[in-house]
Amino acid sequence: MLLENKVVLITGASRGIGKAIATLFAKEGARVIIVATNEEKTQKTALEIGVAYRIADVSKKDVVDQLIANLLIEYGNIDILVNNAGITRDSLLIKMSEQDYDDVIAVNLKSVYNTCQALARPFLKARKGKIINITSVVALMGNSGQTNYAASKAGIIGFSKSLAVELGSRGINVNCIAPGFIETDMTEGLTEEQKIALMLKVPLKRLGRPEEIAAAALFLASAHSDYITGHTLTVDGGMVI
Repeated sequence: MLLENKVVLITGASRGIGKAIATLFAKEGARVIIVATNEEKTQKTALEIGVAYRIADVSKKDVVDQLIANLLIEYGNIDILVNNAGITRDSLLIKMSEQDYDDVIAVNLKSVYNTCQALARPFLKARKGKIINITSVVALMGNSGQTNYAASKAGIIGFSKSLAVELGSRGINVNCIAPGFIETDMTEGLTEEQKIALMLKVPLKRLGRPEEIAAAALFLASAHSDYITGHTLTVDGGMVI
């Protein structure tokens, strides 16, 4: 029970990677609160894995501030934050609308600022805390049609490195996980030919599983990673070597 009685907040956790992290953390003894925007899906996931849930748009600062304040009153503290909320609005730059750019930056990157700022003082006061921000290998290598997504995910890495320096002296760890191609709702719609094309780019010759990202998150959330901060852990089958 690596996370026994730890209070964990996970954003974007109604499905996919976020759901896998919530499931594993709950099994390891954590008191998990998942946050997403779709109430039907989020409630279903929460009931399925036996965790608490809240409905909130984490791209809105006032919403996040109120959410965190309420949770601190209810739970007394939050020990671990996992920022997993994310969207894509893929398009070549010459065709990309300003709205699609702004939406991706708001959900993927601004949400990280919102949650981390809201929890920074409680973490500093407690002199402990773990922050895990989910980025992407796209931030490290780029990808055609994803300038907005790559910018948001690269921003998370720079943000996390800087925050790790700011908070490190108080025993707070800030790290990133950069997943590669993972079997989620995003890849389910791909044709077999498209999946084969993706796997040709991966030395391990397969897509990753959400549970493999969850295992990496568990390591970074546990005491086993207490001397690791400002790091980006790629879980990508060797795509970025």
